[in-house]
Amino acid sequence: VADVELKKTREELQKTEKELKKMFFLGYIPFVNAYYNDANHLVNAGFYGLDAGDLFVGAVKPYADVLGLKGETPAEDIPTDKKIEIAIKTMDKVTPKIDDISKILTKVQGEIDEVDPGRYPNVLALKKVRTRLEEVKKIADEGAVFVSEAKPLIKVLPKLLGEPKEKKYLVLFQNDKELRATGGFLTAYAIFRVDKGLIHIDSTSDIYPLDDRISAKEKAPAPILKYFPNVSVLNLRDSNLSPDFIVSMDKFNELYAKARGPKVDGIIAVDTRALVAAMEILGDIQAGGRTFNTKINPVCDCPQVIYELEKSITQPVGYVRENRKSIIGDLLSALMVKALSASPKEYWGPLFQEMIKQTTEKHIMFYVYDKEGQKGIDALNASGRIRAFEGDYLHINETSFSGAKANLFVKNTVTHEYKVESDGSIIKTLTIDYKNPYPPSDCNLERGGLCLNANYRNWFRVFVPKGSELIDSQGSEVKIQTEPSYEPDSKLGKTVFEGFLTVRPKGAAKLVLTYKLPFKLESNSPLPFLIQKQPGIDGFEHTILNKGSELERFNLFTDKELILKLNRD
Repeated sequence: VADVELKKTREELQKTEKELKKMFFLGYIPFVNAYYNDANHLVNAGFYGLDAGDLFVGAVKPYADVLGLKGETPAEDIPTDKKIEIAIKTMDKVTPKIDDISKILTKVQGEIDEVDPGRYPNVLALKKVRTRLEEVKKIADEGAVFVSEAKPLIKVLPKLLGEPKEKKYLVLFQNDKELRATGGFLTAYAIFRVDKGLIHIDSTSDIYPLDDRISAKEKAPAPILKYFPNVSVLNLRDSNLSPDFIVSMDKFNELYAKARGPKVDGIIAVDTRALVAAMEILGDIQAGGRTFNTKINPVCDCPQVIYELEKSITQPVGYVRENRKSIIGDLLSALMVKALSASPKEYWGPLFQEMIKQTTEKHIMFYVYDKEGQKGIDALNASGRIRAFEGDYLHINETSFSGAKANLFVKNTVTHEYKVESDGSIIKTLTIDYKNPYPPSDCNLERGGLCLNANYRNWFRVFVPKGSELIDSQGSEVKIQTEPSYEPDSKLGKTVFEGFLTVRPKGAAKLVLTYKLPFKLESNSPLPFLIQKQPGIDGFEHTILNKGSELERFNLFTDKELILKLNRD
């Protein structure tokens, strides 16, 4: 299908090129020649893009069946595991083409760079042309950089997938219903081996026994001592305090070594949203003697699998329940078995595409110890890093220190309001509204209630451009700190505003921060703005205002870059 579409597009582009050549005389007319040259550059970029597309399709076609994509009908008598092994072993023949694709995309970028969107007036119909050209330039620049930076990962992918030597990975389950900095409370884990692309599950377990192996635990960091009742030491399960996933996992690894955990080649973190997304494709899953599905349970207004997991790991019982959270590992194991035992055509295409989506939304994150591989993963924004950025920046990070699963019920909306003063100074007011419309759960331990909805004890951190100055704040139950209480935050290259607030069942709360950005906006210049989403959360609504007018409204499912055109007072 892709071959056919590429061919059709090339034929249409050739017709356009032919028509342009008939108007060659426009290239000699002052003023008009600039627009004629722009058209030629865009056509040239189109041909280069099609060349890159042809190379990509040719490289991927041998793996269409393994990935569950539509392609040529494979030999049905080849077992699935053999197909995977063949694909991994021959992948090294594909990777050299990545260099060729990268070179072609650089040519695309070069042609697009010759086009100046500023040449097109920002009025009437030409406004759409200008906006579209700006978008094309951005895509061309990002595409060239992306492929160039992702090359290290693509080239070492066979090695990461166990060719020629098997690799071992620690899969961490983050319970996003009890939100932590990297996406959720570290609940359970599994050890997976990957041998020539085939996944083998060595073990699954609740994380508590691993924590119990650490004899002399270090003192808990200041935020835990201040906001987490009755916790005085740093447990492995609480070690993901940094909003940067790699920084958190480095601390996790430090404690993991003390617990004498199995040696691994990397960490993969998944949360409940990724779990539910996989089950939407795979259907009901049998694990631990029960059936899990994604039908909505009215008790929590959440999928049945989430309710049953929380019930299994949270609800008190009148007997000792060993390894109470291992059911999560069992469920992960059952998911993998069902996916791998099926025909690639049945599940793999949708699963592959859905897992890419979940990774983009930070419900799956990767940290591999191969430096070149990790460099490529970082380029794909699949490792939960706090990124450097020139312009305005925002990352809202919340940590639940309540023990309940209040993040099932609490919803946020975020409003950004910009005020640009006559000298170009930028004053920003950030408002976060919290609502929990659901009644409280029965959290009485003696009655054995299932404590899902209780007070949301939120240690929040708002990361903004380095050097930003806090002007005013409302809503925090403690004085806003502008110096990080968790030392690793000071190395992330941002200014941090941190505090604490509580959202009660059937209640609401509001946090308002007014601050001055550390730079001025030049006249008629746009403001680049990067918002980085916290892993594990839903796509909460964001609204951007300037002088009372709405500039943007969107749900933040992924990191998002914007170009804002602000008016001065």
